[in-house]
Amino acid sequence: MLGPPDPYVHGHHRSVLAAHSWRTLENSAAYLLPHLRPGLSVIDVGCGPGTITLDLAERVTPGDVVGIDAASAALDEARARLAEQPRANCRFEAGDVYRLDVVDGSVDVVHAHQLLQHLRDPVAALQEMRRVVRPGGIVAARDADYGAMAWTPADPQLDRWSELYHQIAARNGVDADAGRHLAGWARRAGFASVAASTSSWTFTSPEARRWWAGLWAERAIASSFAEQARAHGLAGAAELEEIADGFRRWAEAADGVFIVPHGEIVASG
Repeated sequence: MLGPPDPYVHGHHRSVLAAHSWRTLENSAAYLLPHLRPGLSVIDVGCGPGTITLDLAERVTPGDVVGIDAASAALDEARARLAEQPRANCRFEAGDVYRLDVVDGSVDVVHAHQLLQHLRDPVAALQEMRRVVRPGGIVAARDADYGAMAWTPADPQLDRWSELYHQIAARNGVDADAGRHLAGWARRAGFASVAASTSSWTFTSPEARRWWAGLWAERAIASSFAEQARAHGLAGAAELEEIADGFRRWAEAADGVFIVPHGEIVASG
């Protein structure tokens, strides 16, 4: 049985799912590639629309891969994608990261991308992932660090967007700067070995700027981010429109760069 979900800053608006669907094993989990081989069993927790999950299934064939998510909208899209790109060794299931329906010590790899930043108790989630990994297996996680994001040219509306994002996350009881905390959380969860690394997404070409800014401009006025900003009394519709305009201005800057840093861990033991 699924428990009540932790509040989710982004929600599952089309602009959110479009961003999630861009993610691949190569651009979002390259740190994990050296640890994958054919025949491994993998659980992808918080799988979203399943693009990384399908890449995992291809990489570890014939090993079994299960994508787990608590959101029906994300699972619907993941299953539709699986129907278009059949993988006999892959399936998607509803699940709760705090109570995985998986036998103790039965999985080779548990993977979570951009999940722990949205959880009120990331250490408990990591403990649950550790429970299901067999001896010699690993838990791999990657999360953005909003406080370390950087962009040019400067724009007060993008500064306000960052401030507002942190305010909403704090109201939800989650940590927007999760990337920097992953290693510490993993040690608190009881892992004997934790290897930490970092990587980033960088949006700088005209096409990449327009795509990234367009998604965030839409999120700023139409997604759960906007709904929660209004519900918490943190920003009104006019201010959210100004933030969206800030992203659009940034996209048109010839020297525009947006850097999204991530923390990564591979934990075992």
